[in-house]
Amino acid sequence: MATTFTKTGIQLPSDQEASGRNLGQAELANLVEVIGSGTLNSTKGRFVKQLEQEFADKLGVKHVFACASGTAAVHTAIAAVDPEPGEEIITSPITDMGALSPILYQGAIPVFAEVDPRTWNLTAETIEPCLSPRTKAIIATHLFGNPCEMDEIIALADSRNIPVIEDCAQAFLAQHRGCYAGTIGRISCFSLQQGKHITTGEGGMVATDDDALARRMFLFINKGWGYGDADPDHYFLALNYRMSELQGAVGVGQLPKLERSVQRRVAAARTLTQKLTPLRGIETPYVHPDNVHTYWKYCLRVDANVIPGGSDALGKQLKARQISCAPRYVQKPAFMCRVFQEQKTFGNSRFPFTLARPEVLQYDPQRFPLTMQALESVLVLPWNENYLDKHLDYIAESIHESVFHLCN
Repeated sequence: MATTFTKTGIQLPSDQEASGRNLGQAELANLVEVIGSGTLNSTKGRFVKQLEQEFADKLGVKHVFACASGTAAVHTAIAAVDPEPGEEIITSPITDMGALSPILYQGAIPVFAEVDPRTWNLTAETIEPCLSPRTKAIIATHLFGNPCEMDEIIALADSRNIPVIEDCAQAFLAQHRGCYAGTIGRISCFSLQQGKHITTGEGGMVATDDDALARRMFLFINKGWGYGDADPDHYFLALNYRMSELQGAVGVGQLPKLERSVQRRVAAARTLTQKLTPLRGIETPYVHPDNVHTYWKYCLRVDANVIPGGSDALGKQLKARQISCAPRYVQKPAFMCRVFQEQKTFGNSRFPFTLARPEVLQYDPQRFPLTMQALESVLVLPWNENYLDKHLDYIAESIHESVFHLCN
């Protein structure tokens, strides 16, 4: 069991098992129906189709397709814009490999942009120097549930006729100036993995208002096969990324709980921010006044000039108090991983890196000072919708006491 217990006996809910999740009778009833029907494949069942329609209605978009994972969702989005081998997709160096490997699998080149020093998101200002005649798309990752400044990004992209893909894996119902994340770019991607705002264990969703992109997305999830066409065929190279009816049944049970889950996460974050704001050396999450951050995780910026040892030292103190946390989040920027450093792709071919402009393969950390500073200072706290005041009190007290201990 992943549940953790503090030294004072207070249980901290964990999103890795039941204490930090809101799974219950609705999901069980749907699963019973699926098992009873004997139809576990979404091409014949009803639950995945229902999940797609209800998610589209909630977002207010025309087309939503469920798929096997968040990685599959990103891959589907990349395949929909259909890059030529060697074309470039601008993305964040602070992201999961599941958002990067699909770019390489489609023969395109990830081009890493710097991040905003307050939110750790890409901005139009950091994206613009990365644009080239080869740029095929821009991926705007709403990191930790805090939306990018999309108006400026869209304006820049539209001026070059470049589609923007929103990575909303961590940002269900986040809002930018009154618009939901996932409704602003040309395509958006969501993850239903275990620790997300709602979950089917693994799973993903892709959304768009563009009919032509929707057609390619549907086909790509279904091996390129034209289900429902008068004379179907496998029209292009594609995979089986379908979601099963079992996942769909859980998703249909989860979706009505999403708004309440988000409300609880936001309210808990507001409470913790109030408790931590007076603390020297700690910066709570920055949120633009016009935006809504929906807190996949709650992240602190730790000033090592004030708190000796910075995020690593504070994280060690909190872990000793049985508070799971992640100093430095992903530890290193994506371009420092071996797949980029050693260009480990298909056999010994190094494809598609062999097609890249040399300058975009210059992965010297000194070129990304803001990214390096972000990862050095960030401390990611665990977060879910089941935190009560007693949990927030314990986390806040632990941080205050740990900072005092490190500074004295």
